[in-house]
Amino acid sequence: MDAVMDFLNAVSNFVWGPVMLVMLVGTGLYLNVALRFFSFRNWMRAYKCLWDGRKHQSADGEISPWNALMTALAADIGTGNIVGVATAIAIGGPGALFWMWMTALVGMMTKFSEVLLSVHYREKTPAGNWVGGAMYAIKNGLGKNWLWLAWAFAFFGMCASFGIGATVQANSISVNVAKTLSVPSWVTALILLVLAGAVLIGGVKRVGAAAGKLVPLMAVIYVIMCLIIIGMHINRVPEVFIWVIKDAFTPTAAQGGFAGATVMMAIRMGMARGVFSNEAGLGSAPMAHAASTAESPLVQASIGMLDVFIDTLIVCSMTGFVILVSLTPEGQPLWSSGLGGGVLTAAAFEANLPMLGELGVTFCLTLFAFTTALGWCVYGERCVIYLFGDKAQKPFRILYTLAVAAGAVLTLDIVWLLADIFNALMAFPNIIGILLLSPMLVKIVREEVEKDPRFVI
Repeated sequence: MDAVMDFLNAVSNFVWGPVMLVMLVGTGLYLNVALRFFSFRNWMRAYKCLWDGRKHQSADGEISPWNALMTALAADIGTGNIVGVATAIAIGGPGALFWMWMTALVGMMTKFSEVLLSVHYREKTPAGNWVGGAMYAIKNGLGKNWLWLAWAFAFFGMCASFGIGATVQANSISVNVAKTLSVPSWVTALILLVLAGAVLIGGVKRVGAAAGKLVPLMAVIYVIMCLIIIGMHINRVPEVFIWVIKDAFTPTAAQGGFAGATVMMAIRMGMARGVFSNEAGLGSAPMAHAASTAESPLVQASIGMLDVFIDTLIVCSMTGFVILVSLTPEGQPLWSSGLGGGVLTAAAFEANLPMLGELGVTFCLTLFAFTTALGWCVYGERCVIYLFGDKAQKPFRILYTLAVAAGAVLTLDIVWLLADIFNALMAFPNIIGILLLSPMLVKIVREEVEKDPRFVI
């Protein structure tokens, strides 16, 4: 078993290593240049489209533009926003937060591009499902010679959904509520079985409706808690902000329990955790956006890029600043105490909001993880429909719901690693597809902008 774990760790380190980061960030930079920094120039227009989307919708699609965004955010905003940010800072130092921001700014263009291609090349199945994603963009945009690439993406996506979506999220919930509230794992499993089943069996429309209500609620609660703590240390905020920027370009010295970090370590940790959190370039979120009733692919793509901004530049930043402004009882920076991951985040909240902080983090982690499980069910279902057709839809929902319950009571060391690997493997066919379709992407954007005066290019 140790040999298997060592092998999987090596594979995980490779697929999430420099090659992956160069592919993702490099593709984002290329798309920004090719589309003349569309995301920066039309960022505020995207919010207007989200607001207007309540009134202007097409007859195609299954869920509203708002619910499509919330479904994508449900999957994006998860343990990565709480655990991932703390891990990046604990290993890479404060400068990792800066590189997380840079990855998000570049990734907005990647997310825009993959969503636009997914909506443009989507299909309606015989059962009435509006399906899209990298597999359909590759199939319909590149032709039969590239079907193997579409199949690979769908296969990796299906496998990833059971890991990163179902079992891993349920396990996170179970561990946290057991630690904070002493709830037995089997009780958590039963509750999750009922709640997940009630939502997931209803399909993408019910998931979208649930996400449309839960995601804003959990995001607002978490951000308010963070703002309260940041407000308690408002005098330290300018110092921390300068500190983050400075440490992004200079090595961070060892202090307390922190071993020190090079600039490359800050870059790698910030980029890796940023991509893991907002999923820009992985190809997952476009499968939710492809079911939107938005008036055009351009509108939904513009709305889609907002989930990177919300996930990383807002939610992840809140976690990062809470950690960096917090102090130990001795008055030393908490982030350098040697703690890491979720323990560091929980300690920051508990230090500033005794009792309430720990309960608040547990509540938010539970909601984050549960909605991530809901969102990933949509992704897995779309992959299964591509591979096996509409007939596999209901059996998949049942299996996925059972996997959620199982995840709450099982030990998942290997599953965590496999989920990490399959999640990364989705990016390779997705990025290749985007790059090969980039000439068509530029053409579509220019044609759509000519028809929609709200946008500029």
